[in-house]
Amino acid sequence: MTAAAPQSLGTLSSAVEQRLKVWQTAQFGARLWAKDPTLWAPRGTAEITDRLGWLTLPETMSGQVADLGAFREQVRADGFTHAVVLGMGGSSLAPEVFEKTFGSGAGYPELLVLDSTHPAAVKAIEENIDLRHTLFIVSSKSGTTTEPNSFFYYFWQKVNAVAKNPGAQFVAVTDPNTTLQKLGEQRGFRRVFQATPDVGGRYSALTHFGLVPAAIIGLDLKKLLDRARAMAESCGAAVPAAQNPGLALGAVLGEAALAGRDKATIFASPSLRNFPVWLEQLIAESTGKEGKGIVPVAGEEPAGDPSRYGADRLFVYLHLAAEKDETHEAKLRALEAAEHPVVRIELGDLFDLGQEFFRWETAIAAAGAVIGIQPFNQPDVQLAKDLAREAMKKSSGGGAGDAKSSAIDAASVPDLRAAIQKWLATVAPGDYIGTDAYLAPTDATTAALERIRVLLWHRTKSATMLGYGPRFLHSTGQLHKGGPNTGLFLQIIDTPAEELPVPETDYSFGQLIRAQAAGDLTALQQRGRRTVQVQLGRDVAGGLARIEEVLRG
Repeated sequence: MTAAAPQSLGTLSSAVEQRLKVWQTAQFGARLWAKDPTLWAPRGTAEITDRLGWLTLPETMSGQVADLGAFREQVRADGFTHAVVLGMGGSSLAPEVFEKTFGSGAGYPELLVLDSTHPAAVKAIEENIDLRHTLFIVSSKSGTTTEPNSFFYYFWQKVNAVAKNPGAQFVAVTDPNTTLQKLGEQRGFRRVFQATPDVGGRYSALTHFGLVPAAIIGLDLKKLLDRARAMAESCGAAVPAAQNPGLALGAVLGEAALAGRDKATIFASPSLRNFPVWLEQLIAESTGKEGKGIVPVAGEEPAGDPSRYGADRLFVYLHLAAEKDETHEAKLRALEAAEHPVVRIELGDLFDLGQEFFRWETAIAAAGAVIGIQPFNQPDVQLAKDLAREAMKKSSGGGAGDAKSSAIDAASVPDLRAAIQKWLATVAPGDYIGTDAYLAPTDATTAALERIRVLLWHRTKSATMLGYGPRFLHSTGQLHKGGPNTGLFLQIIDTPAEELPVPETDYSFGQLIRAQAAGDLTALQQRGRRTVQVQLGRDVAGGLARIEEVLRG
């Protein structure tokens, strides 16, 4: 394993070298492993010392491999054809990476992830599984998260209607002594896994939150954790800072942000395309606060010509050794020639993702120290949740709740054009544009949103982000509200064809996603963010096409 990734840092080189020298003198690596909170904040600051359990996960979770393997074989023997993760953010993103990167082994269940409250998304899961042969994994660190609890109530009712023992088809992953643990025990879940409590959600890929779903699809957990342990050793307390892969990357990310290159633009070779989605949460939720932050740009591919980018970019290329792409390499060399900083990280095979989880967790913790924030809390996530609750109380209908501006009807092209032109007229150098889609995630919708994203990028040369709501609220949403006020946000909503009541509650999934969109928009506007909200009605494809038309014009 190389000590550090190949880099072409240009004018950042001297600052990065100096940062690593300072860290070496200050014994940053040793203090990190000693869980010294003063690396980031005064001693006694909440959510630091009780959030550093990820440092020893490669070692401690190796002791869980046998148990998880036995559980996996029991699930396989019982003939489950599907497993569905009911979770959000840190509970759903790593399982999605495992499923989309490795797929299911022969004879193991197909893994699906539900992290959208859109009624059509919930219905799509139901229609693509055999309820009698599906295992549901209810994942929530706190045990009180609205979305997975709502998913649980829905599918519990469905399974209860067709199975004599519905609890045998449910598994919980949660912290010790949560309401979800108690629920699992009361309803006779097949298993309740207690996760490591001193690990935050975005750092939980190598806890039970990531490894239970990974085990179920037949992934070799020992091999994955061995790679993570090798990286942990390379990032060890006694390793000099300049030779520490995590600190070296953290110094680059942090110094780039201080120099105005705060848009970490991540490219990945085909087999690794889903890993940057996990990185988005790690980077944005960890660093986007107190008016500071690193903006993760994932999926803005393929790489463009240097003229497409401003001076606010840092480029990172994650690639498999076997997936050489000379066209992409040529574009990276052109970016380097134009004095853009580029970092290359090569993985020997897919199991090296284990090492990358750990490298990047270390790097982001270190980058937080550079830019002067506490990387383990998420102070602005709660705001949108609170506003969503208010919207649920005030109205069972749609609209923007308390938001100051009403939605633009996508059916009216003149109104749409005027609103988008006015919004884009505020773009300045160093800004980024986020498209926040409170729509059911389908291949066709995603393709249309990606076309909109590319048009926004090419039209403004601004970095772009794309996320489905409400999943991004548990990821990049922290950066949107708590980071620098350099974001413009296009919120896209629709009118679901079906409300889909949530059993054991007094609301429907349609009401829930409308309230979440309303809370998000209001929170953005309260923070002075530049927003435009577009209502597609029930013609999602047509509405997205009209947005494209306006942007092309």
